[in-house]
Amino acid sequence: MTGQTETTVGALPTATNGNSRVPAALTRLVWLLWLASVGVLVGGLRGGGPWDLAGLVVVDGLTAVMWVAATFFSGVVHSYSRRYMAGSPAIDRFFGRVFGFTLLVMTLVAADHLALFGAAWLAMGLVMADLIGHVEGWPQARAAGSLARRYFLASSGALAAALGTLWWHTGATTVSGLAPTVGDASPTVVLFAAGALLLAAAVQSALVPFHTWLLSSMTAPTPASALMHAGFVNAGGVLLVRFAPVVTAEGGVMLGLVALGAASAILGKLLKTVRTDVKGKLGCSTVGQMGFMLMQAGLGFFGAAITHLVLHGCYKAYRFLGSGEGIERESPTKRTASGSTGPLGVAVVAGTALAGGVLFGALTGKGTGADGGLLLTLLVVLTVMHAARELVADGSLPSAIRYGAVPAVALPAIAVYAAVYGVIEELLAGLPAVGQPMALTPVHGLVAAAFVIAYLGIERGAYRHSRRLYVALLNATQPPTTTQLTNTEEYDEH
Repeated sequence: MTGQTETTVGALPTATNGNSRVPAALTRLVWLLWLASVGVLVGGLRGGGPWDLAGLVVVDGLTAVMWVAATFFSGVVHSYSRRYMAGSPAIDRFFGRVFGFTLLVMTLVAADHLALFGAAWLAMGLVMADLIGHVEGWPQARAAGSLARRYFLASSGALAAALGTLWWHTGATTVSGLAPTVGDASPTVVLFAAGALLLAAAVQSALVPFHTWLLSSMTAPTPASALMHAGFVNAGGVLLVRFAPVVTAEGGVMLGLVALGAASAILGKLLKTVRTDVKGKLGCSTVGQMGFMLMQAGLGFFGAAITHLVLHGCYKAYRFLGSGEGIERESPTKRTASGSTGPLGVAVVAGTALAGGVLFGALTGKGTGADGGLLLTLLVVLTVMHAARELVADGSLPSAIRYGAVPAVALPAIAVYAAVYGVIEELLAGLPAVGQPMALTPVHGLVAAAFVIAYLGIERGAYRHSRRLYVALLNATQPPTTTQLTNTEEYDEH
């Protein structure tokens, strides 16, 4: 039509039409790295021992799992970005940073020397901050990148304090050398180092109250956001697994980790309920999911934390790369039909949730003793219950699908989760201090009660009935004013 322009998605850029060869070359290279990582993983599953290089790097089960996950997510992002970033004058710089970030993640998860681990952690944060502020000439992007950089430098400072303290008091220069020596250090030293490690993990994984940098990072190109939420924020879980001998030495630190993770998991879910934009909702969801991940580590289930890391990464990468499909311009009064749960729906939801908890316990062996596994199983039950209720209450679906699909989808999904969990537990079996669940304490009971109360409050829409609560939650989701997108024309020219 006259006066209008039509925007279409063209073919992938090629070297023959005048575009750079860098994106295609790096995309092929990262997929080759993924294939090599799969080979390393298969070798580990066949019983091959860890490989080490002069106290500098070690390739063990955790390294293999994270290499496969990181290169797979990066490969998807590289492939997606070839079309997404086509036409950008900074495309080579973007691909160079994404590929460099991938190499830094691979270095971090394989690093055994304390100095190499700390350097990779710092460099990884600086590269991600550059990706957040990638768009030149956009003040909000620059402000968001600067804010993220300050958070990441603080995280690196906490990590450096922990590593320096451990080296000074134990004489160990490698991560693997800490396990036999940390017991010789005084409780005060171990407590300080463990606290600093916990702080570094909490900042990097955007736990509350350090979530501001993540909610400000929506200025990053969508592929970079996918890589951030699928990979970068997971570094906190990797850090805790690598330094499990230090973190688990003090029971108070583990309880603090459970409390901090639980608070972030609950608040992340509450914050998500008041956000209306697609990427903002996904960011709040990540805050909650990272809380779950670190809480699982605090319960002593480090294998569950890594499993959560991998599966959440797959889910969140898909959601971010497909976030454009969730954007619609429609009347604010238009609402999706909502069906009544009814007695049958309640029975289906409750039965599926309980069956899911029983199946999880039977397949993983968790929740069968008086330890942290009971709390882990309760979280599985509540998660299944929440997902099942959303599907059953969807009035746009036929009743047969709403009631029949819930157990047909939920129970096989739990079986798949349990299978992945079993494989990862086997790969982590050789790592020190990662297979001991924590004994139940009153703190765990309080956390369980908090989750049940939060679940009931969310399901009943408590935030809709309290203006004070709604405003408090909404304010908590607002990033600094210098990073807020207040005018559509600033970032959307169409």
